[in-house]
Amino acid sequence: MSFRRPEGRDEDTDGGFAHGSWSMPFFDPATMGPAVGEALQSTEALLFGRRTWQTMAAAWPGRAGDPFADRMNEIRKYVASRSLAPDDLAWTNSTLLPADDVIGAVNRLRAAGSGDMQVMGSGSIARTLISNDLVDEYRLMIEPIVLGGGKRLFPEDGTSRALELVSHSVSGTGVHICTYRPVRAS
Repeated sequence: MSFRRPEGRDEDTDGGFAHGSWSMPFFDPATMGPAVGEALQSTEALLFGRRTWQTMAAAWPGRAGDPFADRMNEIRKYVASRSLAPDDLAWTNSTLLPADDVIGAVNRLRAAGSGDMQVMGSGSIARTLISNDLVDEYRLMIEPIVLGGGKRLFPEDGTSRALELVSHSVSGTGVHICTYRPVRAS
């Protein structure tokens, strides 16, 4: 499964990937918009890698006045980066996590928080959280296209991770909007 953001055609060409903006033809505002909005309303904080944070920080502050943009701008944001400094984080409510202890920082945030923390984009962060059993719920939008390349969402560590389907809907464009929870061994 490839994991890509919806920006321009050359949004992220790592590894020769040439299908930037692939998901935009499948976006269905009638079903996908409310699914994203609902998830964001129960979210206490967002967790980003550097590249996704920079993309979002360039896009959302200038869109004030729209309820979704306002939520994106007001919510707490945590950034995992080895190259950014705290002074680089001009987007409101952004905090840099310690580069040498991202997993420890996420564990501390989980212990102290009362709401959901969500990863948007940031495939390497998602893989790291999955590898460390720090994902409580997966909200996936499975789109009707096979790209034949790109970054992977799930770790390639050979570990089997059973999931339970919690909810499912289908957009008019054929996107499956699925919520899964890990099946924890008892």
